[in-house]
Amino acid sequence: MLRAPGTARREGMLALLHALPDAAALVDGAGRVVAINAACRALIGPALRAAPGDAAAAWFTSDAPLASGTRALADGSDGAASLDVALVPLGDDVALLRLSAARAAQEDRLALVGRMAGGVAHDFNNLLGIMSAATELARRAPDHAALRAELQVMDHATDRGAALVRGLLAFSRQQVLAPEVLDVNARVAAMAEMLRRLLGPRISLDVALEEPGRQVKADPTQLDQVLLNLAVNARDAMAGAGPIRIATATRLVLRAESAVPPGRYVAISVQDGGPGIPANVLPRIFEPFFTTRIDKGGTGLGLATVQGIVAQSGGHVLAENVSGGARFTVLLPRAEGEVAAAGVAPAVGPLRVLLVDDEPLLLRAGRLALEGAGHQVVVAESGEEALEILDDAAPDILVSDMAMPGMDGAALAAAAVVRRPGARVLLLSGYAAAALKVDWAATGWAYLAKPFTPDALCAAVGAGQAAKTRT
Repeated sequence: MLRAPGTARREGMLALLHALPDAAALVDGAGRVVAINAACRALIGPALRAAPGDAAAAWFTSDAPLASGTRALADGSDGAASLDVALVPLGDDVALLRLSAARAAQEDRLALVGRMAGGVAHDFNNLLGIMSAATELARRAPDHAALRAELQVMDHATDRGAALVRGLLAFSRQQVLAPEVLDVNARVAAMAEMLRRLLGPRISLDVALEEPGRQVKADPTQLDQVLLNLAVNARDAMAGAGPIRIATATRLVLRAESAVPPGRYVAISVQDGGPGIPANVLPRIFEPFFTTRIDKGGTGLGLATVQGIVAQSGGHVLAENVSGGARFTVLLPRAEGEVAAAGVAPAVGPLRVLLVDDEPLLLRAGRLALEGAGHQVVVAESGEEALEILDDAAPDILVSDMAMPGMDGAALAAAAVVRRPGARVLLLSGYAAAALKVDWAATGWAYLAKPFTPDALCAAVGAGQAAKTRT
């Protein structure tokens, strides 16, 4: 342990430790923990002991004494599997132990980013090519039927682009979630009816629901997406024919199982009757844009989306081979409370809308959509212009793009609600809500992700307080 006369020296060492942005700890000559900074505690995770007096060597799989080099963290940690360890003597029988991701792990992450960038570029270039060709063919369309066909192609390409962005946001855990307390059995049973129609007659779907049912707190739409992606993945693994079993159960984790911390969970498993997951594929199964079905149109975002949604909901996804196929298990923390009742949003009468966007074509499209829904719309091409006409427009709701030159949407909204206290705010952005510098819970402002359809814009404008963003 640190010795006096080291009061000043001890305080200096502790100040150094806690000022370091990297994971670090102070250890004594016997390798026992003297103090640990927050970054180090977060890296090794709660499953590994890090109290003063504990042996720091116990954090690693090897029993070798502490020394500089590359070490693997023990099972149950939340951190990287392999770390570069640096042991720097500070005198007085004290050393600084610094931990950082091993070079191989850093290179793996860079390679993953490179694959993601390449995948995004490839997919979006394809979509842009589709849109460009369809636009040109629409110009040459000899009749309304041919024109409608090209417009449908454009619409499909737009949907694919939006789905790609949603998948990336889900993987990066930046989705906008509206969690509710859900009855898992009821949700799975309802989704199973839709899946039976979607998966086709050559898939036999068996559903086993453990009673009594349990509850979780999750976004219902996103949970449906998880089940859909896993079911489609199972179907594809069997080349479109075979058995799929969806089951619910409870699971109590008393000690860390790989990346799963102790706790009470609801388990939703999806098991197929396919050949299983090859050993060389299993470690990469959740990587974005990694696919073994590229020749069959696979994008490699389905399972990455599943993992992102589940992780953002506080859960975990496990993939394993079992007798007769592969099984994916979603673990979500159990929740208590009243199950949210499904309901229909009340009809909203015509509203006075102040619509703000610095992109004229988007402004025009939004105005036409809202006027088509019966609303009265006043438009502005900048935040400054919107403030000038705010009092005369007397809007019930301000609908503004977030990123604009000069005054952005958040600054405009903050100024607008002071002058029009009763007006609601809906912000539009191509960025995830979590990435924007807005305290959504405190402001009560609503959020709509770009790209959106005219119907989605009208629904968000008319949704009232039900459209508030929850993060």
